[in-house]
Amino acid sequence: MTDEGSVPMQTKPYRIDAVLFDFDGTLTAPGALDFREIKGELGCPIDQPVLEWIEGLATEAARSEAHRRLTAFEERGAAASRPNEGAEALLAFLTRSRVPFGIVTRNSRASVNRALANFSQVGWEDFATVITREDPVRPKPSGDAVRLAAKRLGVATDHVLVVGDFDFDMDAGRRAGALTAWLRTPGASPATYDLAVDHLMDLAAVVRMGQPLSGGKLPNDILSKFLEMFRFEDPSVLISAGVGDDTAAVQPDMNDVIVLKSDPITFATDAIGHYAVLVNANDIATAGARPRWFLTTLLLPTGTTASEIRGIMQDLYTLCRRWQITLCGGHTEITDAVNRPVVIGMMAGTVTRARLIDKRRMRVGDRILLTKAVAVEGTALIAREFGADLMAKGIPAEAIERSRALLEQITILPEARIAAECPDVSAMHDVTEGGLATALAELATAGKGQISVQTDQIAIFPETRAICDTLSIDPLGLIGSGSLLICCRPKAVQDLADRLHGAGIQFSRIAEVIAPLSPDDVPVRATCDGRPTPWPQFDVDEITRLF
Repeated sequence: MTDEGSVPMQTKPYRIDAVLFDFDGTLTAPGALDFREIKGELGCPIDQPVLEWIEGLATEAARSEAHRRLTAFEERGAAASRPNEGAEALLAFLTRSRVPFGIVTRNSRASVNRALANFSQVGWEDFATVITREDPVRPKPSGDAVRLAAKRLGVATDHVLVVGDFDFDMDAGRRAGALTAWLRTPGASPATYDLAVDHLMDLAAVVRMGQPLSGGKLPNDILSKFLEMFRFEDPSVLISAGVGDDTAAVQPDMNDVIVLKSDPITFATDAIGHYAVLVNANDIATAGARPRWFLTTLLLPTGTTASEIRGIMQDLYTLCRRWQITLCGGHTEITDAVNRPVVIGMMAGTVTRARLIDKRRMRVGDRILLTKAVAVEGTALIAREFGADLMAKGIPAEAIERSRALLEQITILPEARIAAECPDVSAMHDVTEGGLATALAELATAGKGQISVQTDQIAIFPETRAICDTLSIDPLGLIGSGSLLICCRPKAVQDLADRLHGAGIQFSRIAEVIAPLSPDDVPVRATCDGRPTPWPQFDVDEITRLF
């Protein structure tokens, strides 16, 4: 991988519950032992690892003698060794941070113990585990020793950081599934590693990024580093996100209407930032406005790592830049009030008064188009959260992957922009929580017009149908960001259809405003093949039955 300095700003989110060190050349100064010397003494070829060469000797006597001479050589080197620069300071930091640490080495137990005698602040007893070549496990580059150490420490191997100066160390960590950190050493260049540092104390920042955080605000020093990733290029932003700045200030054009929207994301986890931006931007676009500014409150459960938070913030920033939206402020907090991440977004946009789309413009006779299909967001979310369960229930992996990819379709900004350019569009409403069933009812209520929908005209992706049938979920009640309801005058239908078709946006003509809506009327009536059919009503979104 390519690392940026000493701290891995581009690695995937990670957690560190323990640290395992190589010993010679990592915790002790590089060059404490020159194994070319003992290889020459034993007759081992310079390009072969000495332990494996010894095991290949023909007799037990030869192997025992070689091991004796190797151990004596290591003990001489250990006696002359010294702690590597920053080693004791880093171990002290880990102790203060309550992060257990250990040693995984190809050296002998005696040589490690002798070298530790030269440490002034650290002894054998400070290490939670020490695995040497005497332990009944294959040595590095096998991952067995790392797995054994993780088991002894009671932590998952993917929550372990393996630190070393040699490719054997990186290979062992990778094979065990651990995070790897290469301590840069002249003349060495491992083929694979997760991050690289020049000095051992550089790892303090790496470990801190992977430690579970306690409740309260995100520490200011971490927040400050995260905000350094952002560039605030919009000249209308007078006060942008910064430590100590609790508000953002913007100066729009004097003739613009400011459209505001706030919406939380509580279901999604692996792409929660993606959802938060688009769900809020979608609502702004339904008013004919251009989404411009975004503020967000991140609520994370205790135990979340700073690295995981950075991933969400990077996702937010990336999506904002993709749609020319400025991420200009917000708040981040770790709290036991939530048991999974919650992102609360507030979006602001602008539109001229003449182009503001108000649902109260709806009239009897208006036609309603639905873009894409129902339950786009719900399909993607279920596939991402319950992929393994779906596969176990018989949904093909290809269908699950296609469903996951629907995440890229949860924006309605392209079709909303097309509709906003049509003066005969009377209303827009995006399909969100509660699915199409709820969205049509909301549109009817806001526009004060009773709607008749033809259920046989409603588009449903095959993947959505398969997932919903498998889980006994009604797609009409499943969260559906990505689908836009466009209400327009009858004369505008063909022109609007042509524009959508030209932009490659799928749509279907599903409904019509049939009468003014009175308090006693049902907002939506449904037909199927020309015959009346019940229209469902959902008190909560269908997806809540899965969580």
